Amino acid sequence: MRPFRLLSLVCLASSCAVAAPADAPARRLPRSTPEAEGISSKAILEYVNAADATVQSMNSFMLLRHGKVVAEGWWTPYAAEEPHSLFSLSKSFTSTAVGLAVAEGRMSVNDPVLGFFPGEGPKDPSPNQQAMRIRDLLRMSSGQHGEDVDPFPFNSPGDLVRLFLNKPVAHKPGTHFFYNTAGTYVVAAAVQKATGQTVRDYLEPRLFEPLGMGQPKWETSEQGIPLGGFGLNLRTEDIASFGQLLLQRGQWNGRQLVPAAWIDEATSLQTSNGSNPASDWEQGYGYQFWRCTHGAYRGDGAFGQLCVVIPGSDVVVAATAATGDIANELGLVWKYLLPAFKEGPLPADPAGDAALSARLAGLSLPTQKGDAGSPTAASVAGRRYAFEKNPLLLESVTLEPGAGSTALVLRINGADTRVASGFGAWNKGSMPTYATSLGFGDYTPVAVSGAWTAPDTYTAQVVHYRTPFVNTFRFTFSGDRVTVEDTTNLGLWGSDSSVHLVGTAPGR
Repeated sequence: MRPFRLLSLVCLASSCAVAAPADAPARRLPRSTPEAEGISSKAILEYVNAADATVQSMNSFMLLRHGKVVAEGWWTPYAAEEPHSLFSLSKSFTSTAVGLAVAEGRMSVNDPVLGFFPGEGPKDPSPNQQAMRIRDLLRMSSGQHGEDVDPFPFNSPGDLVRLFLNKPVAHKPGTHFFYNTAGTYVVAAAVQKATGQTVRDYLEPRLFEPLGMGQPKWETSEQGIPLGGFGLNLRTEDIASFGQLLLQRGQWNGRQLVPAAWIDEATSLQTSNGSNPASDWEQGYGYQFWRCTHGAYRGDGAFGQLCVVIPGSDVVVAATAATGDIANELGLVWKYLLPAFKEGPLPADPAGDAALSARLAGLSLPTQKGDAGSPTAASVAGRRYAFEKNPLLLESVTLEPGAGSTALVLRINGADTRVASGFGAWNKGSMPTYATSLGFGDYTPVAVSGAWTAPDTYTAQVVHYRTPFVNTFRFTFSGDRVTVEDTTNLGLWGSDSSVHLVGTAPGR
């Protein structure tokens, strides 16, 4: 199932309200210049240029040295105040909730998993099922085989914990590494059992509020349990603040928010996951943290969501992106930034700092290339192209070319919606994502840019800028017919990434 379909455009009209991020804070972390913190502006500029050129698309970036932000940037239409889907970077926050619950005496990493869910496991559990502990789920060594729990039906209305607990456990827990997002969901459910609160609500006064994150959204299952292994949405500065808290071993503004011993334990090697000394995926795994080369560790999420902590350099790198090659995204940090960190301050470089600042301020995803108009525009303007019944519930589309933008009037499920697509610019609005990869529906803000890419073809890009996803819609006109092609920038783990519809208009 694809992340977004054409029906997602239903509420893109400018009249639709865009929900503001909850409790949007002012900048919280202290700022400094790169040279004052021992790194040259030129080195950072080289990194930004390389990331812009070689990562499929960067969404945001923030670099901290000695606890201060020395560089930050967002690729328009992404913005500092907007939260972003973290995907599996959420796992590191679930791990932190466990550490806090352990410190409060509410649970132990050595607790058997079945003990949290009496009556939900098998009637006659196997020795391996009985032996599975919270520690085993945290370090991705539950003992299960991939084919038994992956893919896992997170959008199912059934009891997901019961489903997980009744899966076979082929290996003795703790002996077999398998990256298991369903196991993290069960960890979140165990925290909820132990504390009486969801993992999100439990973390709010203990982590989110002290770090200035407000009240972040965390997607839940049908059973009301935060998904644990994904679904958390945070701003880039929130990610950076979390990384800085980890770097400071749990201390924040004179308070010990998270026990230092837990952070040491969670970010250290807890299980082996390979032996290649050059691979950032084979340096060992902690409690929902990856060990990295260069003595670093990270939380990461699908498509390039990163929180990288480099203790030896007193550095945190936070980034959001849309890429299928996280190894390249991470490798740019090692290639351009890591060698540039110096022990002490560097001489001031006003020109270099100004060049970096200008580059960061001008970052943007490319708008749709093409022409503002076309000879075809006049012949199709105002014509209603109707579609036969289809899974997208798209009944018709009408193009209305105008100065600086083109309006698409979409009739979906009996209602018309007007969509403004900017030429050479990103027009912002909102729409419902009636179906995501996991079946969760919600409203989401979008930005749209469009142009005529051929005499008969109008193309519009739709950026879901609280996620990494971008849809490209191509409307190709031929007489009384229009062909609609929808492709997405990121297929979800091998899923189909395109859809085609054909509509017709009454003859003239």
